Amino acid sequence: MAFPSWVALKSLCQQLSRSDMNCTEDALLQYPDWRGQPFLWEEVARFLTYYCKAPAPLDPENVVVLNGCCSVFCALAMVLCDAGVKVFLIPTPFYSGLALTSRLYTKIELFFIHLDSELTGENTRPFQLTVDKLEQGLHEARLKRKKVRGLVLINPQNPLGDVYSRDSLMEYLEFAKRHKLHVILDEIYMLSVFDKSITFHSVLRMESLPDPNRTHVIWGTSKDFGISGFRFGTLYTHSKEVAAAVSSFGCLHGISGTTQHKLCRLLQDRDWIDKMYLPTNHSRLQEAHKYIADKLKALKIPFLNHGSGLYIWINLKKYLDPCTFENELVLHHRFLDNKVVLSCGKSYMCKEPGWFRLVFADKPRRMKLAMHWFCEALQEQKKELVAGLPEDMHRSRLSASHPATCSAGPEG
Repeated sequence: MAFPSWVALKSLCQQLSRSDMNCTEDALLQYPDWRGQPFLWEEVARFLTYYCKAPAPLDPENVVVLNGCCSVFCALAMVLCDAGVKVFLIPTPFYSGLALTSRLYTKIELFFIHLDSELTGENTRPFQLTVDKLEQGLHEARLKRKKVRGLVLINPQNPLGDVYSRDSLMEYLEFAKRHKLHVILDEIYMLSVFDKSITFHSVLRMESLPDPNRTHVIWGTSKDFGISGFRFGTLYTHSKEVAAAVSSFGCLHGISGTTQHKLCRLLQDRDWIDKMYLPTNHSRLQEAHKYIADKLKALKIPFLNHGSGLYIWINLKKYLDPCTFENELVLHHRFLDNKVVLSCGKSYMCKEPGWFRLVFADKPRRMKLAMHWFCEALQEQKKELVAGLPEDMHRSRLSASHPATCSAGPEG
């Protein structure tokens, strides 16, 4: 689980406890429009216009709100898939909740475009997404007779923490337009870019989208505001037909009226968000990130140093011998034995064993204790490697202590 910084969370609880947050009007206790309450559409449109820096006011009629971003993704994927068309391209590693969600109602398939950690040139970076890789992935999918309907992108990226530049985003959107593909942009971490040198470019900020009717944006409050229990996710699409179709899922995935009222009041208070919440949250995230980054450097553990999200993507390959997914799982369970939940790369569909996602957004005292246990687990792993235990003993330990599963944990 990931949390906003502890000071920001305290302020958020105070904000949600204000008297004007509580409302039990008759209209809020009845079935609303399946798309959500009109007052919430309007506020979400204003909120996204402001924080995404949209060039013109966004249309409330293009907003749909459901109980979480995974619900929005699931509904949207179903709506976009015609009969016999059930494949979306997605770069890996990626948040695996999308893979689970895509299979809940229909057999929608995610076709993986595997990215590499190895640098291929001077101006490249680990796990870099390029149009060439998108073209190659689309070609491979078509060779396998897959009918590709769209492309799924997460920005800021989970678990890499990468933030796509405006130019890169435009290239991906142009690729999609050439091939008549829908693009689903998951921007759930858009307000969690804490490095001031990094500029987040929402797709809603672009003045001219290559194919606006096939471009769809998802956002929610679970990560940027740390209130996953509110179960709020929103879709913004320029296609009113798509908005109407997705809104029909409100009969199963709606949000209570009283919660919608609280969310509307929360999103309205720009003064508090801009002057109190976001500065405090970004400052604490930056401090926590620096603390973890310094620890990893001292341990000589490679990691991707991006200034966004609530996590760091770290490379623990040197603690695996041989470096296999089986041994990655052994190390994952060793962390569990030491009271540390560290998600392994395989759960994010990473094609290379040895990568893990470390969440740092927690209270300082808890993070210090967690890093102590983290180091103890690595020490145990190192001693076992030095002792040269045969591989079959690793397998025996795995089967005896834990089932052979690896989960990224609850999100969305």
